[in-house]
Amino acid sequence: MAHRLLSLLGLLLGLAVLPALAQPAVSDADRSAIRDTIQSQVEAFRRDDGEAAFGYASPDIRRMFGTSDVFMEMVRQSYQPVYRPRVFDFREIVDLQGQPTQKVHVVGPDGRPVTALYPMTRLPDGTWRINGCYLQAPDEPSA
Repeated sequence: MAHRLLSLLGLLLGLAVLPALAQPAVSDADRSAIRDTIQSQVEAFRRDDGEAAFGYASPDIRRMFGTSDVFMEMVRQSYQPVYRPRVFDFREIVDLQGQPTQKVHVVGPDGRPVTALYPMTRLPDGTWRINGCYLQAPDEPSA
């Protein structure tokens, strides 16, 4: 009986640790740098400063779009919630296919909430760049 209780306790403790394993090991300094990078890009969008906004994109994203004009047109057409957010509230950083990914609660110009997922990549000089943005239904109901 005691052996079963110990086994059950071990299983429960193991399950309690699993959610923590989904959190990538990101230092407080990196967490702050990631948020600053994303916030700076959103501020550039608000100013319609395509060069600055494009500068926060990863090298892969920059190669994909080629120019800041093409990039900004795609953002205007497909990413209105992050292009002109009413609400932009940082949440936790999670692991998405091996990349630290910042979750952000966003309310777009139409008033509809979405969750924006920002996979991030660290450049050789230690700076962080945005390696995409995925919009999905919000994780939680909005008030």
